[in-house]
Amino acid sequence: MTPDQFRKQLLHPRYWPSWLAFCLWWSFCQLLPLAAQIWLGRRVGRLLYKLGGSRKHIAERNIELCYPELDKAQQQHLVKRILEETAIGIFESGCAWFWPNWRFRRLYEIKGKNHIDKALADAQGVLFLGVHFTTIEIGASMVNLEFPISGFYRPHTNAVYEWVQAKGRVRRNKGSSVIPNGDVRGILKALRAGKIINYAPDQDYGKRRSVFSPFFGIAAATVKAPSQLASAGRAQVLTWVTRRCPKTNKYLIEIGDSLNGKLGQGELADAELINTFIEKEVRQNTEQYLWVHRRFKTRPDGEATLY
Repeated sequence: MTPDQFRKQLLHPRYWPSWLAFCLWWSFCQLLPLAAQIWLGRRVGRLLYKLGGSRKHIAERNIELCYPELDKAQQQHLVKRILEETAIGIFESGCAWFWPNWRFRRLYEIKGKNHIDKALADAQGVLFLGVHFTTIEIGASMVNLEFPISGFYRPHTNAVYEWVQAKGRVRRNKGSSVIPNGDVRGILKALRAGKIINYAPDQDYGKRRSVFSPFFGIAAATVKAPSQLASAGRAQVLTWVTRRCPKTNKYLIEIGDSLNGKLGQGELADAELINTFIEKEVRQNTEQYLWVHRRFKTRPDGEATLY
């Protein structure tokens, strides 16, 4: 049974509060236009900034490490913007999971669809290399209207949340599916079958699965999987990013050309290539990046923690 298939165990009374919360969230998403949700997201983000907490601390430390050229006031202003954009991303997730297709189609533009068309015409799978911007959930949902994308899911402690998330990620395209995080065989099978697999390599997964490569000049544990999966799955590696355009409350999705000619030069060289791409995109759109993640949690042997 796949995660998006409904199970009668989800009707157990212990899950009723979760169902009530999701029903309220669904209703909220249907009633409010996107502009209102973005407005509310900014207010929630400002409240999170005032309240503090661990996520604010992580964002502050990341900005301190990656943007040392900014003074303290500039760094704090950026952190405030980051928390606003992070909260907006939560509201957007509800739209991604619950909105009907017609509300989406007028909100986005995709550049570079020809790169996917070419790979699929060549009967190749696509490793869709994304970046953890706060728009990644809504961006993937929009791309899913154009092409069937399969993505990863991480088992959640709340089974209702896990089902709603999985269902929300596949509902826009019958060819979509979700693959358990770590199911390498499932990923390779999908790639060899010519499917598109969404994969964001810019989080810290520990030493065993990573090499240390510079990210904003700091050694960051960077996963080795992209080039390995592309090679074993006989797939094209295409980059993609989603940007929220504040003036219009619309989204620009850009799909890049294949990286296959540049990958395969060794684990460290591949990691540096990927981190260079991600850093370039983040510098162009800093406040929308997911800075509340401890990107530099894993340190080389002998280095003290940065958090």
